[in-house]
Amino acid sequence: MSRRGAAESTEQALSRGRYETPEERSDRNWIEILQEMRVTQTGVQILTGFLLTLPFQSRFEELDDTQVTMYLVLVLLAAATTAMVVGPVSLHRLLFQRRLKPEIVRAAHRIVLAGLTGLSLVVTGTVLLIFDVVLSREAALWAAGGVMFLLVVAWLVVPLVLRSRSHEQA
Repeated sequence: MSRRGAAESTEQALSRGRYETPEERSDRNWIEILQEMRVTQTGVQILTGFLLTLPFQSRFEELDDTQVTMYLVLVLLAAATTAMVVGPVSLHRLLFQRRLKPEIVRAAHRIVLAGLTGLSLVVTGTVLLIFDVVLSREAALWAAGGVMFLLVVAWLVVPLVLRSRSHEQA
C-alpha cells in the first residue's frame, strides 16, 4: 500500500472513531461476542432449567397431547439453542492458535445470531405453553403473539432501523 493509501486508510479509520489493526479489530469483536454470549447463555440456562423441571411436577400429568408436544418441542429448541450459544467457545477451542481469529469471529457471529433466533422461539413457546396450561389456548396464542411481536421489534426491527440510519449518515 502506498503512503497516500495508508494515510487515507488511517484517516478513514479515525473518522469512524477508531484506529486498530485487523488483528486488534478481531480481538475486540471476539471480546464483544463473548460478552453478548454471557448474557444470552444466562437466559438460555434459566429457561432450559425451568423446562427440564416441568415433568417432575405433579401437574405435568394433566397436560393434554398438544401441550406435551409443545413441551417436547420446547425442550429440543432449548437444547439446540444451548448448543448454539455455547458453540463459539468450542469453535474457538478447536481453532485456537491457528491464526484464524477473523474467521472464528465471523462464524461465531452467525452462530450467535442463530442462537438468538432459537432463544426468541424458546421464550415465545414457553409463554405459549404456560398461558395454555394456566388460562386457555386462545389466551396463549395472544400472549405468545405479543411476546413474539415484542422480540421481533426489540431484537430485529430496532437494530435494522439503527443500522439503516447509520448508513444514511455515513
